[in-house]
Amino acid sequence: MNPALWLERSARLHAARPALGCGPAVTHSYRDFADAAACTAGWLRAAGLAPGDRVGLYLRNAPEYLLALWGTWWAGGVVVPINERLHGREAGWILQHSGARRVFVDGAHAQALAGFVPDGCAMHDVSGEPAPWRHGPALPAPVERAAGDAAWLFYTSGTTGRPKGVTLTPRNLRECAMAYLATVQPLQPGDACLHPAPLSHGSGMYHLPYVIAGGVNVVPASGGFDAAEVFALATHWRRASFFAAPTLVNRLAAHAREHGADTSGLATVVYGGAPMYLADLVAAREVLGPHLAQIYGQGESPMTITVLARHVLEDRAHPRWAERASSVGVAQPNVELSIRDADGRELPIGTPGEVCVRGDVVMAGYWRDADATAAAIHDGWLYTGDIGRLDDEGFLTLLDRSKDLVISGGHNVYPREVEEALLLHPAVAEVAVVGRPDPEWGESLVAYVVPRGVPPDDLAARLDAHCLEHIARYKRPKVYRVVDALPKNHYGKVLKTELRAREAQSRG
Repeated sequence: MNPALWLERSARLHAARPALGCGPAVTHSYRDFADAAACTAGWLRAAGLAPGDRVGLYLRNAPEYLLALWGTWWAGGVVVPINERLHGREAGWILQHSGARRVFVDGAHAQALAGFVPDGCAMHDVSGEPAPWRHGPALPAPVERAAGDAAWLFYTSGTTGRPKGVTLTPRNLRECAMAYLATVQPLQPGDACLHPAPLSHGSGMYHLPYVIAGGVNVVPASGGFDAAEVFALATHWRRASFFAAPTLVNRLAAHAREHGADTSGLATVVYGGAPMYLADLVAAREVLGPHLAQIYGQGESPMTITVLARHVLEDRAHPRWAERASSVGVAQPNVELSIRDADGRELPIGTPGEVCVRGDVVMAGYWRDADATAAAIHDGWLYTGDIGRLDDEGFLTLLDRSKDLVISGGHNVYPREVEEALLLHPAVAEVAVVGRPDPEWGESLVAYVVPRGVPPDDLAARLDAHCLEHIARYKRPKVYRVVDALPKNHYGKVLKTELRAREAQSRG
């Protein structure tokens, strides 16, 4: 099935209802939305796009983002959403690896991508005029696609320093949307989904059930996150929900506490993507009200492994409330959940091990990477790389990550990727990057640098500027520590556990 069928059906049933909004303004009804997608699809097909061809989306949150996405699906294409904060060089690599035939950009990202567009990929600026895809002959109906075909390539950071393309199918997207409707909240026509978080990531997944249900997807006029703007939009649209990393939830709570924001327009604030500490959760509940729910998932099982529902968080009288609230909830109804050891054996209740999940929501595999797929999926089970334990009620508590992943402000950063960038600088002989707790961002990065020769006094500033030339801004270390040598074992492997221990001691 083609996901664009959801839009086609909603356009018939909810033709005049608001479908897309920017700030407080309605930009498209469902009829307008479907017509625009059909015109984009007609133009793409006339330009030579074949079913299964990839189309990149490298632009900030805007209604045009969703028009390009659904137009690509309508044409039978595969969307490749790219984090709009990535460096143009990084975005170009994703386009090259995915084999994208075309990429939609806005003005700022057209400049960032200039010089990095791979051969065979055409760039189209949605902010420019005239826009032929908006006025071309409409494709009458979505191109037929199978449930197991590729529909969305989600590029997630890889341990080798290069991202991997998680291949998501219409079946995966359907399971993700159905899980939201079953366990997070049911929806009515007219309910609003706000998108202060990037549409290229979790927020993009959450817009799907709103299209199915005839809701309205709203991007802030700022294109990003501003606490005052989010509260104002919730008040305007009513029954408004959105996805936010814990750091953004904390900012919302701080704003509400300081300014007495109106929270009556909120339905559900879904948090996930990073740890939410119990003290922060309690503080947020005090000012945001009974509107919080948590999900645990990853790109390989999008937004759909476990859920900590609102009614569970609101049951403060339960004798195990604190344990439940500190967990990531229970398995979604459309998955199996298991804790396994290094040999793949299921572990008893309460025993820590690797979190594994199986179900129709699990990815088809990594794009053009059979070895990585085989390493991640065994007998249908996805090995998440996260360490956790299940209690006797089925609540999952995450304990640690088996990989070196650092989650900063809701964004995944692998230290290896940062290390490879820093090692390109002539003043760096060796480097090791680790994460440390950060009260604002959840985690931040610290780089331990062995200099080549005598380090200049402004080495940190030089390395910071160097990072800006090679990787996304949010991946930069916040602290650079110059050391004579890195701790290593007998095999020459850097002991990052020792570096993390140093950071813990330095922070008291």
